[in-house]
Amino acid sequence: MSFHERLTVNGAELVVEAFGPEDGPAMIVHHGAPGLGSRSEPKRSFGPFADTFRVIVFDARGSGESSDHEPFTHAQWVADVDAIRAYFGHERIVMAGGSYGGFIALEYAIAHPDRVSALVLRDTAADTAHDHLAVERAKSTDRTVIPQWAIDRIGTGRFESNDQLREYWKAILPLYDHQHDPAKDAAKLAATRFHYRTHNAAFGQNMPRYDLKPKLPSITCPALVTVGRHDWRTPVAASETIAELIPDARLVVFEKSGHSPQLEEPELFQRTVRDFLAEAGVV
Repeated sequence: MSFHERLTVNGAELVVEAFGPEDGPAMIVHHGAPGLGSRSEPKRSFGPFADTFRVIVFDARGSGESSDHEPFTHAQWVADVDAIRAYFGHERIVMAGGSYGGFIALEYAIAHPDRVSALVLRDTAADTAHDHLAVERAKSTDRTVIPQWAIDRIGTGRFESNDQLREYWKAILPLYDHQHDPAKDAAKLAATRFHYRTHNAAFGQNMPRYDLKPKLPSITCPALVTVGRHDWRTPVAASETIAELIPDARLVVFEKSGHSPQLEEPELFQRTVRDFLAEAGVV
């Protein structure tokens, strides 16, 4: 049974969707790219799991169709996840997230260990130690010429308007997929809702303080860490760090993917996640 509502969550209006059996194990999936991302990616990526799971996706506050109610902090986004979990009445969930959504998934597992039965991460990081590699790749790519002003703003949160954020997004989109498809880039750009203040808060305020490495050994649930071999933004080394520090973690590298193996190698990604969750005893 599907669910699609605009819920009041901790003072913000969040657009939330749920799919799959109401009595199935719950999976909450957090999208990435605050101020750029939306529930559309996790809906597409994890929708197939609704044959077994109650899959819950949403636009985080300050993103997509949800309201721009501050604060745009990790603690607030984690609190919103827990409020959504409570709204649907699930005691425990599979917590999933990709890219920046992986930051929030990790933060949630650390803050609410008793609520997480398993953790599914995709192309994410535990700190900012590898951010300089993204800048180097942007400078050296042979796919396009990225303007210096855009390179200077990678991971900084220094945008003055939605129009400027849109031009930045347009400039860096060619870096994301292993097999570049300009038509896909154009479609992504057209589908994006821009919230530059959210993006500025995420990367200008939250990320300079972001370092979860000391806390990762406290995560006791089974964890699957996935990453594309050719990810320009959060490279394999960042996922290796996570997998080394979480005691019960498994690392899977997708050899034909960039930042989005869940979309670039969907069948393999879904099979990998299903096998992991079965072995973890979630299904």
